[in-house]
This record gives sequence, structure tokens and C-alpha cells, in this order.
Amino acid sequence: MTAQLLTKSEKTRLFILETVAPIFNRMGYFATSIHDLTEATGLTKGAIYGHFEHKEELAMAAFKFNIKKILSKIEIHLDRGSNPLEKLKLLTDFYRNYTINSIDTGGCPILNMGIDTNHNQLRLFAKVQETIRRMEFNLEALLKDGISQSLIKPDISAELYAKRIYTLLQGAIFMSHTMNNQAYLTDASSQIEDMIENQLKA
Repeated sequence: MTAQLLTKSEKTRLFILETVAPIFNRMGYFATSIHDLTEATGLTKGAIYGHFEHKEELAMAAFKFNIKKILSKIEIHLDRGSNPLEKLKLLTDFYRNYTINSIDTGGCPILNMGIDTNHNQLRLFAKVQETIRRMEFNLEALLKDGISQSLIKPDISAELYAKRIYTLLQGAIFMSHTMNNQAYLTDASSQIEDMIENQLKA
């Protein structure tokens, strides 16, 4: 739906999400106060909660907003590839530059929300787990497409390699973020590229 077709209420809701989604992601669910949200949006508490029933609903919507933005960027990047093997390499390329690619969302929403809500906010944490499963499923589907096109070896386990690749990426994101060192992502991306060439490519 284009901005021109949005109602005034929908425009306000979108403005709130665009403004608060990076804040929730950077600061975390528990550290983000209503004062942070009213100060950032310039809206009153009543105005914000007129569009979202409570803080949990707003945080959930913000997480979904951030994930949608990241997935959209991945899709655009992968569209440059003409086959599953090229797309797999482009996915690695996207994550090699993930620090830059996720800057407008306030960092990696999966990493940040997953750490912040584990054992404390089970509904949001369950949404993170669901998102990870979806990411792994999409990667598995890409690998299976490669197998069906004889670009990837037929005897590899698409499920196993999907989990392995995604684990390497998320682990590198965590280390790069925690240690403030891009080298972790660079090295993990190179390891995955080597895996593609020497273990997966038919």
C-alpha cells in the first residue's frame, strides 16, 4: 500500500513504527521506556497507545517491521543472481556487509531481540525463534533448488547445511557486534564461500 493510499491513522501508525523500531532494537524491550518513545516521536503516551494496545504489542510490531526491512534488502540483493548457486553466494555477500546493511534497523533484530527477551519475555522470544526457523527454511529451499538444478551436489543435506550456514552467520554477527570487530563477519563469510565451492558445488 502506497503512502498516498494510507489513512491518517495508518500514516501515524507507520510513523510510530519507523521511529521506534530502531530504538527498541538498540536499547532492548526492557530498557526502552515510554519516555524514550514519546521523546522520539513527539507524540503523547495516549497517542502512541491509541494505535498499539500496550508496550508488548508495539515491540512485537517493531520487531516485525525491522525483520521485514532486512528481508526486503536480502531479497533485492539476491535478485541479482540468476540461479540458486549465485544467490547463495550473494547471500554470503550480503552478510559480509551486514553491519552496514542493518544500520538503519539499529543492528541485527534477531540477535538483539533474542538476547534481550530470552527467559524474560516469552512471546517476543517465541517470535524470534519463529523468524530463525523461517530464515533456515528459506535457505534450505534455496539449497534444494540448487540440487534440483544440478548446481549443488545431490547427496548433501539441505537442512543440515542451511542450519550450519545460518549458525555461522549469526555467530559472526554476535562476535562482530560484541567485539566491535568486522573481521568476524569477514572471516565467516569467507568460510561459507569456501564451503560453497568445495562442499556444495556440483
